[in-house]
Amino acid sequence: MKILRRTLLAAVVLAAAPALAQPANPRVALTTPEGVIVLELYADKAPVTAANYLKYVDRKLYDGATFYRASRPPGASGPADYGVLQGGLQNDPKKVLPPIAHESTAKTGLKHVDGTISMGRHAPGSAQADWFICVGDQPYLDAEGAKNPGFAAFGRVVEGMDVVKKILSGDRDPKKGEGAMKGEMLVKPVRITTARRLAATPATAPSLP
Repeated sequence: MKILRRTLLAAVVLAAAPALAQPANPRVALTTPEGVIVLELYADKAPVTAANYLKYVDRKLYDGATFYRASRPPGASGPADYGVLQGGLQNDPKKVLPPIAHESTAKTGLKHVDGTISMGRHAPGSAQADWFICVGDQPYLDAEGAKNPGFAAFGRVVEGMDVVKKILSGDRDPKKGEGAMKGEMLVKPVRITTARRLAATPATAPSLP
């Protein structure tokens, strides 16, 4: 009976092995002078957008990028607990890769909730290197029918939202920026020293008694 039991348990472990071996969504650590921000990329739900972001990370193109825009409600002062923090390669166009297809939230099922990371863009299909982090829920950024294609959410902040809020609270230059960005550019953009993938924790199978 004992041998039969061990054989059955081994069979269960082997059957479960493919599922156990499935890698978790990739994580990226952004190191800044204000602290570290860790992102989880939803490669399972937004594969095109997540893969694009990882190209920049793996080629070290985000090393030296900045958080340069802090969009907060008009008249807001003090610590920021609502708004959008934008970063990327605005001042380094030589590092920018070609645009990617737009992965609508209507397709991915993702939402722009607190901590969501999403791609900046002009028209759908024009996103390249810049992205933003939501502080607080931002449902107006989700796709809503043909009239509003929304933005492409592709991950979330899993560590360091306090760092995000600190940067979002920075002083802004009222004269800088164009269009919707007018008055939202940080006086002192915060440099991303490094952007690196974090090593995945290997899955382990349960031991037999």
